[in-house]
Amino acid sequence: MAGSVDPPDGTPDGTPEGFPGRGEDEYRPVVFDESFVRAARLQERSARERMDDDAPAVRSRPDADHDGLDPALDRDAEYEYAYDLDRRHHWRTTRRRVRGRRRGHGHTAGTRVGALILVLLVATVFAAAIHLGSRYPYQPSPDPSAEPLRITLVALTPTGPVPGGRPGDLYARSPAAQYRPGAAGVALPPARRTAHFSEGQVMTALTTAKDFLVRSSLDPDVLAGTTARPVRLLLDPDQHPQFDRSVDSPAADGSHATGGWLVRFDPARVALADPGVRVRGTLRVTEASVDTLEITSDHTFAYALRPVDPGTGPDGASLFTVRRELRFRFDRDDLRMHRAELVTSHLQAGPMDCSADLSGALRPLLAGRRPTTAVPPATDPYAPTPVAATRLCAALSPDSQPSPP
Repeated sequence: MAGSVDPPDGTPDGTPEGFPGRGEDEYRPVVFDESFVRAARLQERSARERMDDDAPAVRSRPDADHDGLDPALDRDAEYEYAYDLDRRHHWRTTRRRVRGRRRGHGHTAGTRVGALILVLLVATVFAAAIHLGSRYPYQPSPDPSAEPLRITLVALTPTGPVPGGRPGDLYARSPAAQYRPGAAGVALPPARRTAHFSEGQVMTALTTAKDFLVRSSLDPDVLAGTTARPVRLLLDPDQHPQFDRSVDSPAADGSHATGGWLVRFDPARVALADPGVRVRGTLRVTEASVDTLEITSDHTFAYALRPVDPGTGPDGASLFTVRRELRFRFDRDDLRMHRAELVTSHLQAGPMDCSADLSGALRPLLAGRRPTTAVPPATDPYAPTPVAATRLCAALSPDSQPSPP
């Protein structure tokens, strides 16, 4: 730009261009007198005229008073006018930026206020939850305790003398001839998953039930009454008091008979003539609920027994048959701890005397013996004793005995 010049009639404040004080305020107001306006060659169009896209921003003034003016002055005047337009444009742009900053500052302030309100709301909800939790704490439902075992014992009475002989011969001539000896006779069925239990959990339940049957029916120390601990370890701890009382102080009340938990012989009278007890039976799995498995076992055990008297010959053995039907229950804790809850126990054992006490150790009739009582004792329905305490007796089928040689 060539620089600004004074109007034709001089500046209103009388300060010529270039004198001291002219550059002190670069953006001081520019005043145009009437003579300067008349001498202008260009005129800025109005706002309405600029709405037309094809219209230029300025136009020539045909009636401008240019007489007596120096052409250089005319050019300077045009430059001055253009410079003024540029300054006004710069001022408007700066104003828009300031307004934008103010709007941005207001938007930021509003965002901060909203975030603060949200934080306060979350803190209020959290405090209310803590308050309600402290006043009304959640009480989880207690785990249901194991049910007491229900026991049924039946003595099987022969109609004649008990057959005797060598253990191998007795097994061969009896229905137990095809039974397998020991734990091999407690066969496991294929484990299949249920609706809420995996195949592994079902197998764990089956294995626990088998271990219980082996320990309670085949362990020589348990059969002889030396120990009961192997059986106790497989039971739910809630049933330990009932089990301990049944072993230490048995009673014929339907809940505390030793025979409901395990097989035990009177060690003062009988002993095993063959440790290879013959076994056959089944295991059946059912899902009782979403958290409970049940296994029902039904096995027959054939024991070769002899009198404790050392003078008994090798032909003095006899067979004693025990049929046990047990129902086990497993929750998820039982499966994890490898234990079971014994719900029901039904036992049939013979040959025995019909009047024998089944609450404690079993007292079999040995080879050559006959029952002294073939009918059960009388039962008084008016007696205050529990119905479960009634002694049960049934006749032993001759087909279950070894056939004569």
